[in-house]
Amino acid sequence: MKRLGLTGGIGAGKSTVSSMLGQLGAVIIDADAISRELMSAGSVLLAQVVEAFGPQILTEAGELNRPALAELIFANEDQRQLLNSIVHPAVRARSQELAEAAAGEPGFSGIIVEDIPLLTETGQASRFDGVILVEADRQLRLDRLMQGRGMSLAEAQARMDAQASDEQRRAIASWVIDNSGSLEETRRQVEALWRELIAS
Repeated sequence: MKRLGLTGGIGAGKSTVSSMLGQLGAVIIDADAISRELMSAGSVLLAQVVEAFGPQILTEAGELNRPALAELIFANEDQRQLLNSIVHPAVRARSQELAEAAAGEPGFSGIIVEDIPLLTETGQASRFDGVILVEADRQLRLDRLMQGRGMSLAEAQARMDAQASDEQRRAIASWVIDNSGSLEETRRQVEALWRELIAS
């Protein structure tokens, strides 16, 4: 069994590559999806986050107000580290459970890919047999964030600047997928990577 980390800066297109790998047969474990699941209304983890950051990060319905929390943590490195120290251990534990369950399924391909946006920042590379990095040109990423997610230029730049640099991500990467071109160009790179993974 191979466990691989998948990462890349915001707007680089991790979900595109993740989806392609899933279609080829990889088991995909999505850290963001696990985080949303674990911080659903009424959950223990959400209560811990509210205790740390205050009730202003909740909606009237008692759900996590993601924009309010993002505003707090992206402006303050200490607050961001505090959030990570609460959420990441729980997400890692759930990821481990899912990986073990997947390995026992009939027809398992032997490849597990964990999609972790902050893999570099949280020093998790050593947990994996290799790291797949998805990259795209900075301007293209900014355009995607503004057009696709409705961010202002300042918001998009702040999100990108709060993450690791391309150089820091490349330093831990085993493979790099350039997602600056067409979907077909990206698919060709992903398929070549898949053939390498299955053969080794």
